[in-house]
Amino acid sequence: MIHALHFAGGALLAYVTARVLARARWTWRIPRVAIVCWQLIGLGFGLSAIGVPLALGLDPYDAGPGTALRLLAADLTGGRLPEGLGVGHLAAIAVSLGIGATLAGTTIDSLIRAVRAQRRHRDLLTLVARDDPAAPGALVLDHPSAAAYCLPGLHPRVVVSAGTLSLLDRAQLAAVLEHERAHANERHDLVLLPFTALTRALPWARWLHAAAAMVALLVEMRADDRALERHAEGPLASALLRFATAGSRLTPSGALGAADRDVEARVQRLLARRRPARVRGAVALAAATTLVALPISLFLS
Repeated sequence: MIHALHFAGGALLAYVTARVLARARWTWRIPRVAIVCWQLIGLGFGLSAIGVPLALGLDPYDAGPGTALRLLAADLTGGRLPEGLGVGHLAAIAVSLGIGATLAGTTIDSLIRAVRAQRRHRDLLTLVARDDPAAPGALVLDHPSAAAYCLPGLHPRVVVSAGTLSLLDRAQLAAVLEHERAHANERHDLVLLPFTALTRALPWARWLHAAAAMVALLVEMRADDRALERHAEGPLASALLRFATAGSRLTPSGALGAADRDVEARVQRLLARRRPARVRGAVALAAATTLVALPISLFLS
């Protein structure tokens, strides 16, 4: 029972930490560290959620979950079960396996859906997109609406619309293209994948949806930071504002758009350019690491 309580405590701490982190704004100053924290929190919560029913089911072994699992495997191989292991315990173990299978299955399914959507759109681009010297390294769609997005994958594509070429000046366009290349180089689609899977597996958990939205915003801020390594903040901020006032944007499923997330907050952040919150980031990273280490240590005990 004590191990189940430890797992439950880990899940509760992950939930509380996620709620606190979702309201924090210092994370905007160090989005890369904040994204890692969110990934660790999500992993810690998932492992703890699997561990609670597993520890309850293995309670008759009076050992750590890792040792108890090995003993259970040996007993099942030998065609026997220990005294005291009843239907309720087996049901709890089945629930644990079900949670793990659901999380793994949803993640794999989300990945397959994203890859299929990207492949379909990549095939479409070969038919309708063109190269243009005004947008080096990008494909151009002949569409009047403003659009700029990255189609990630093993062969990523950066895409802009003809409407974007007429909307932005040269400096603004260069900053936007660098933003999209950052999405491709850092595989931000894979960063977002676990949170997409969690929200699909637990659609009733509002805090998970809020966490996924926050991670998506941090991903955009991280790409903004990469763009600022080669371009000034002015062109990127003005480009985002122009996208915001241009109306519809054409970001397809499986892609990451330049102006899909909270443009106003991103522009304010670009213009403020406050110093990174390194101390808070280090504390949050240590706490998030602990949230993962706790269930892992229990599984190995």
